[in-house]
Amino acid sequence: MNNTHTRALSGSGGESEHVLLPGKTTIGILGGGQLGRMLTLAGTAMGYRFVTLDPAADAPCGQIADQIEAGYDDEKAALELARQCDVITYEFENVDADVAALLERESYVPQGSSLLYTTQHRLREKRAIEAAGVRVAPYREITSKDTMQAAVSELGVPCVLKTVTGGYDGKGQRVIREADQALAAYEELAATGAELVLEQFIKFDCEISVVVARSTNGEIKTFPPAENIHVNNILHASIVPARVATEVQIEAQKLAAAVAKSMQAVGLLAVELFVAADGRLYVNELAPRPHNSGHYTMEACATSQFEQHIRAICGLPLGDTSLLSPVVMVNVLGEHLEGIIARTGQPDAEAIELGVIPKLHIYGKTEAKTGRKMGHVNLLCQDVEEGLQWIEQTNLWRNTNS
Repeated sequence: MNNTHTRALSGSGGESEHVLLPGKTTIGILGGGQLGRMLTLAGTAMGYRFVTLDPAADAPCGQIADQIEAGYDDEKAALELARQCDVITYEFENVDADVAALLERESYVPQGSSLLYTTQHRLREKRAIEAAGVRVAPYREITSKDTMQAAVSELGVPCVLKTVTGGYDGKGQRVIREADQALAAYEELAATGAELVLEQFIKFDCEISVVVARSTNGEIKTFPPAENIHVNNILHASIVPARVATEVQIEAQKLAAAVAKSMQAVGLLAVELFVAADGRLYVNELAPRPHNSGHYTMEACATSQFEQHIRAICGLPLGDTSLLSPVVMVNVLGEHLEGIIARTGQPDAEAIELGVIPKLHIYGKTEAKTGRKMGHVNLLCQDVEEGLQWIEQTNLWRNTNS
């Protein structure tokens, strides 16, 4: 392999004729979790080789790819990854900034660090979304008790105080339902030392997301929107087609494409949105990588989100994103793992009765903890209500839904 001829393009995010063909290309993945694992499974089938960098022994991706076992801030390990690979991608946002800059200098990182820099910081992200002409919930930067009190007065309650960096699955957030809760919420999150942002609470009918891909040559394609149900701030299920008006689905895809184009994203970008009662869409947040709500594409679309990401960063034509079947994706958390695995050893009476085809994906994580994502099931069906009935009738998720 030879990285020299690719470095001039590293992080450009712009037009490029550069194509990395299967059979001749090794892809490096920063991060060895389930997203890296599923990227590797999709790319290996296409003929690509993979190396992952992850500090955990026997990481999910490392079980099926070569692994460099080292911390994400280990510059020597990053250089070794660059030496072994023709192109490097990442499976999560919290990449060490110095390592990302080093890899941009020493290898080909078509996603670049600019999008990471933006999406790692909620304020920068919101401003970038607004610059694309797309609506976000009204917000205020919070720097003191005084700005907190003023912001609550301006935005009203309920509102949500969030750390500007870090936080996922509801971490680093406090919902303020009464004005007298504001000071305590501020003091609690300010004690972390993080910058803060206050967002107006949008009264929404549902949450949807669109996974959009933009290739190194500027081609853009969107996947059908998923309707997302969260329980305890963790994604529980994604429903496709989303149960919203067709015009809302079309508008969501247009907004996602506009954001990807404006931010010159390369690879996948997941755009999470609120659908307000009046049909207006508000972007909640972005994720510049494969996304949990896009797992349904693995069986239900002509091209999976993982194959699409490989195509995008390697400069291949993007694949068809047509929906082949209605589908419900349900996450398997640590508390569900034993039960869902046991079900695979016997006929699935509920699936037979409902005409549902369950497709199980297990991530290979070493420890099953409550609330930890251990896998997912894609439920192919004639109607999404049948998939939702399967989830209810199997009874494995009874504690999740309580």
